[in-house]
Amino acid sequence: MVKVHLLWKKEEINDEQMDADKIAVVFDVLLASSTITACLAYGAKQVTPVLNEAEALREADNFEKEDVCLVGEYDGITIKGFLDPLPLTLKNHVADRPVVLSTTNGTVAIRKAASAKKVYIASLLNGDAVAGRIVETYDSETIVAVCSGSKNQFCIEDFYGAGYFIEQLVNTYGDDVDLTDSALAAKLFYENMSEEALNVLSHSSVGKMMEHYGLDKDVEFVGRKGVFSVVPRLVNNKIIVMDEAKKPVKEADETNEGSTI
Repeated sequence: MVKVHLLWKKEEINDEQMDADKIAVVFDVLLASSTITACLAYGAKQVTPVLNEAEALREADNFEKEDVCLVGEYDGITIKGFLDPLPLTLKNHVADRPVVLSTTNGTVAIRKAASAKKVYIASLLNGDAVAGRIVETYDSETIVAVCSGSKNQFCIEDFYGAGYFIEQLVNTYGDDVDLTDSALAAKLFYENMSEEALNVLSHSSVGKMMEHYGLDKDVEFVGRKGVFSVVPRLVNNKIIVMDEAKKPVKEADETNEGSTI
């Protein structure tokens, strides 16, 4: 029997909620987990999630300057000298390069979850692939869906993404899955809004901020389900690489030039 729990925001992560017996799946739909998924799908060698700009610069020193791709934002503002952490913008920048990514919430959530037995990164873009990989690999662990949230606040888009992922698990595990109330709430919310991904994202606080800056296409893009079959996984508590997935990576057909936050 697999048990599935959900944390409403990264600030709930502690030694009890995240230990070596748990499988963590981190969601920051707008935007870090979507960006990580897209970077690996676009051919990035790896993604290093860091806590802030200073750590990003230290990590970048481990690579040749012309090779590393520095990506990041703080409080929704792109860090000076970094690329915008937008999947569509990064499409033509990350192939065959290591990416160092710093975000206000998502990369922090990933690092806080690092004490788990395994840490996966999921979004609407790849939620079905991550669920499939977990079903293939585990049959008795506790799976914790972690909604990153924003500065100690709940984010509805992460809850929606987690609900999509949990529904995929239930569809496969069937009676062999036990949902806590928080996980059940996410699943029920997603089921009632399954055709309203763009509506949920664009009306969220982060979504409205992105649209204010003219990033409507980016919001629309990350609201697509199952675009990529990559399964990002944190290894050695430090870097994110692409775990094996069932199917070849699917390519998205949208492009975006020079978007900024």
